[in-house]
Amino acid sequence: MKFDSRELQAVAAAEPARVDLYAGIHKALRAMLTETLLALGRLDMDDPDEISAVSARIDTMLDFCASHVQHENDFVHVAIEARAAGASAAITHDHEEHMARIAQLKVKLAGLTQTAAGQEAAAAALNLYRDLALFVADNFQHMQVEETAHNAVLWARYTDAELLALHDRLLASIPPDEMMLVLRWLVPSMNPAERTALFKDMQTHAPAPVFEATLAMVKAHLTTRAWAKLTHSLGLTSVPDPVAV
Repeated sequence: MKFDSRELQAVAAAEPARVDLYAGIHKALRAMLTETLLALGRLDMDDPDEISAVSARIDTMLDFCASHVQHENDFVHVAIEARAAGASAAITHDHEEHMARIAQLKVKLAGLTQTAAGQEAAAAALNLYRDLALFVADNFQHMQVEETAHNAVLWARYTDAELLALHDRLLASIPPDEMMLVLRWLVPSMNPAERTALFKDMQTHAPAPVFEATLAMVKAHLTTRAWAKLTHSLGLTSVPDPVAV
């Protein structure tokens, strides 16, 4: 299905206050994809510990991308198809291609960890780096379509209350470990106002131990200035030590 030009124009005309299901998670994804690619580009193939750490990081990123695709398929695409049949077809096809590429990258990643040091290892790392760069580039273009065309469809057919309810159902389906990984990448990628809004909501609705553990975890990933702004906006003076994620 081709998107109606009026729907695409609605994206530009829509008020910023509209509920955006994509904005936050896509900030997290862009950060994770970019920083993981950079880590692979810097990889020292003569350092076994570094190879192990970066390989684990890439594997985690690929699993996260696969999980994200499934969440969108199960919740967002279902909602789109319910009121605009065919409108998610192109992106669904992209998702199928992404899952195939994730599987291919995992095979190459496994080969990288089994390659002996030296010229062969350096060539394997460069080959994986280039393939991962294309995967990152494709995801960036893909997310742009979702944030424009898909949002246009959703905003034209759903109220903010309905979109919030959908968002809450999606979040409720995510296991705690995956949610902490999301927050590890999401919070540092937000602007100060977004961070404050997120943690104020968590401060109000989440159990105190969950709020404190999340705040402690993200502390390690924020600059000193960003951390000071966040704690000041929340009226906090004492926070637990960071938790590595």
